[in-house]
Amino acid sequence: MQTSSDRHEYPAHWEADVVLRDGGTARVRPITVDDAERLVSFYEQVSDESKYYRFFAPYPRLSAKDVHRFTHHDFVDRVGLAATVGGEFIATVRYDRIGSDGTPASAPADEAEVAFLVQDAHQGRGVASALLEHIGAVARERGIRRFAAEVLPANTKMIKVFTDAGYTQKRSFEDGVVRLEFDLEPTDRSLAVQHAREQRAEARSVQRLLAPGSVAVVGAGRTPGGVGRSILDNLGAAGFTGRLHAVNKAFPEDLKDLDGVPAYRSVRAIDGPVDLAVVAVPAERVPEVVTECGEHGVQGLVVVSAGYAESGADGRERQRALVRHARAYGMRIIGPNAFGVINTSPDVRLNASLAPEMPRPGRIGLFAQSGAIGVALLSRLHRRGGGVTGVTGVSTFVSSGNRADVSGNDVLQYWYEDPDTDVALMYLESIGNPRKFTRLARRTAAAKPLVVVQGARHGAGPRGHAVRATRLPHATVSALLRQAGVIRVDTITELVDAGLLLARQPLPAGPRVAILGNSESLGLLTYDACLAEGLRPHPPLDLTTAASAADFHAALSRALADDTCDAVVVTAIPAVGEGSVGDAALARALRSAAAATPAKPVLVVHVELGGLAEALSAATSTAPQPPAGAAPPPPGVTPPTTSAPHLTGAPHATPPTITSHATPPTITSHATPPTITSHATSPTDGRTPTPAHTPTHAHPAADGDPLGPVAPPEDAHLIPAYPAAERAVRALAQAVAYAQWRRDAADPGKVPEYEDIDVRGAAALIDGLLSRGQGLTLGSDKTCDLLGTYGIHVHRALPAPTPDDAAEAARTLGYPVALKATAPHLRHRADLGGVRLDLADEEQLRRAYAELTELFGAPQELRPVVQRMAPRGVDTVVRAVIDPAAGAVLSFGLAGAASQLLGDRAHRLIPVTDRDATSLVRSIRTAPLLFGWRGSAPVDTPALEELMLRVSRLVDDHPEVVAVTLEPVVVAPHGVSVLGASVRLAPPPARDDLGPRTLPAY
Repeated sequence: MQTSSDRHEYPAHWEADVVLRDGGTARVRPITVDDAERLVSFYEQVSDESKYYRFFAPYPRLSAKDVHRFTHHDFVDRVGLAATVGGEFIATVRYDRIGSDGTPASAPADEAEVAFLVQDAHQGRGVASALLEHIGAVARERGIRRFAAEVLPANTKMIKVFTDAGYTQKRSFEDGVVRLEFDLEPTDRSLAVQHAREQRAEARSVQRLLAPGSVAVVGAGRTPGGVGRSILDNLGAAGFTGRLHAVNKAFPEDLKDLDGVPAYRSVRAIDGPVDLAVVAVPAERVPEVVTECGEHGVQGLVVVSAGYAESGADGRERQRALVRHARAYGMRIIGPNAFGVINTSPDVRLNASLAPEMPRPGRIGLFAQSGAIGVALLSRLHRRGGGVTGVTGVSTFVSSGNRADVSGNDVLQYWYEDPDTDVALMYLESIGNPRKFTRLARRTAAAKPLVVVQGARHGAGPRGHAVRATRLPHATVSALLRQAGVIRVDTITELVDAGLLLARQPLPAGPRVAILGNSESLGLLTYDACLAEGLRPHPPLDLTTAASAADFHAALSRALADDTCDAVVVTAIPAVGEGSVGDAALARALRSAAAATPAKPVLVVHVELGGLAEALSAATSTAPQPPAGAAPPPPGVTPPTTSAPHLTGAPHATPPTITSHATPPTITSHATPPTITSHATSPTDGRTPTPAHTPTHAHPAADGDPLGPVAPPEDAHLIPAYPAAERAVRALAQAVAYAQWRRDAADPGKVPEYEDIDVRGAAALIDGLLSRGQGLTLGSDKTCDLLGTYGIHVHRALPAPTPDDAAEAARTLGYPVALKATAPHLRHRADLGGVRLDLADEEQLRRAYAELTELFGAPQELRPVVQRMAPRGVDTVVRAVIDPAAGAVLSFGLAGAASQLLGDRAHRLIPVTDRDATSLVRSIRTAPLLFGWRGSAPVDTPALEELMLRVSRLVDDHPEVVAVTLEPVVVAPHGVSVLGASVRLAPPPARDDLGPRTLPAY
């Protein structure tokens, strides 16, 4: 504990967990007087060379005076931070405030000397870079704006830490020492460097969990069944390429293996490294297991055990302790209460989950917070003819459970550069850090599609999830996600449908859709669905029910060759008298025509075609295939089928059965169906088929067959088929919108600079106002002053408590004027009669004053004000708010019923670019009123956009501005007039997504 002589209390908000370059974690915290022994022990483990670089001379040990100096801080002018693993120091950093002459100083001096020392065993892990971010944030909080560091020229690693940070700096060389000086104000480059380091570190931490070289299952039982044993068996059945260990303290001491898997009573007993531990023991035993894993050097944990935050307050505290315990050893956690993880890469073949069978390898990454929904999605991706099965399988699957540590943000970081993942599908029940999620989603979506369905949209999130409360309605959050490039869908069916299309089909170049098929009615349904989704369909081409496969081929070829067409929807119904041979011919015709023009997407809408559905998905079907040369089943004998995976051995409560009420879409492939040789015992002999060695050209089947189909060539164009027109068209509309976002994202616009903005003046004004309290709503004069520093001018409104005061105010402002009642129940309610406009002289003003007081009561109740008349135009509302979850949001709508009653508002994330402002004005449904609707004069929308950009700059530059409302903003044919404004200030949060890298606190 700090002594009473220290000037500030211990700053607990500086504590943070960080992910290092190699994917491990460390804890950053302030150094206190209690750390003397840790500091001495740390220093003894540092090499003589590192000590020389730190002190510029041989310095074998710290003196008592040194230890006192390095552990006693006032947390203002002298600050020391340590990075710890397992409670022990691995690195330290400190700053000392100095004056212009280089001697110790106090505020207002704004420069400090900074120095690092990293234990040799941990150099190269990015510890110093992480500490620089945190000590820089601390310094800025304490009013320090510049760091200086003196480094020996031979200490190239430390020089690189400073030069690579991205800060504006200058370098000098004197007396054999390199002196570096750099400003701590974040720059575009420093933020880019920080985000790039964050991405690499967090991606690496997930990679260590998904591609381990060795796995230990802790809690595996001796007999089949149970959670731990099921996961152990699933790992073995998947053909995990690394080393596998079974751990259970109940094993007899003489037990050496469990069905060929080395068996141990403790993780400590394992000879060799363990990269991943799957923990399947009761919650009360988990801390013991975490300690064993941490001391053995395990890199990460998948905790399937229940009994944590989902069970109530005691479980929530148990979950916090679990995360703190694991992070103390540098380990990351998936879970607790997790379903597990899967990696289908042939180099890994990891099924550390309760899914009894390995999904087919493919290009889709899947993240689910719910185990039950994860199983449902895997089942659809797994089934013959179901969902995405025919298009592609799964690259990686993560079920995060309570997501106490590893979250969807971490997995996005991994998928961003994962060469095996082309499309990301996510089922989210909560978003712990929406601001970071939108930032990562925007970057990911620029490279590959990201499709998200959100559960618990209209209520509290799952009990096991720690989330920030948001004041924004769900529709607003959805709009912000779409702005970030997320393909937001409402149901699991839509999630699979969109993923099916995006996994292999090219993105459409526009909204123009050709429709052709052998059913006029189905074509018209598709046409109507296109119009409903905002697409531009061509009139359907009816080939009639007599159309042959050749007719379909010719029509599809013509449509794809048409420059006025961006996508094609083929509709098909069974033809009377046609059998499976005709269906196969039709499938071949569609595949052939689409392959000839691969740049445009093709979708198929079919109505229970039986044989055609089989043919369309045959090339990538996961249904059991007969052995090569085997005779077909006898007449009347139906080959066996299997159901989707279920939660055999699932932890805790059995999830509900997931039933789909819609037929899953099927897939057309341009690849010829491969011939598969099966080593399974014939199903007619009454025995259960048993897996055999899997040839290198095949993958385990999804439906219980030991061998699945050969994967199609990577360049094969696969056609998704849907059982309903609206499902196909909705998926296509989502692809069209996403493709347009990708094109727009290539030129996102810029945040304009305005010469009349006074950033320093605004900052000084805010500091002075906040010195009076923790949060306040500014009065009229201060609101005008603050907004004026950003070129936002508010029409003055003078109070008029009496008729004489009203007349005096009008003389001051000049006629014509408006008289307004500003009482809360009348404010902004011109429809109630609380406003009188265009008062040309004192007589009219006094008459209006008398009418208002007669109608609504005494002036004390009305709070009347007088304001100079503004040019007539369209009344609008501009708002900016700092939401605790989503961050800074700018909103726009028309004043009155349009926004208040109908919710016709649009939103953008701050900072807003010029392109964002332009689209924001045009995003509301009532936007035509701004552009000359029904003969009215168009208003000055460029001036409106500039106003919104200035509000965005104010909130972005000064996080203390937590709310701004401009209402009404009258947009005239020339210029805008802000007639009412309010501003609320509050101290900025100590940590946000713009601060140093940090994991969520526990």
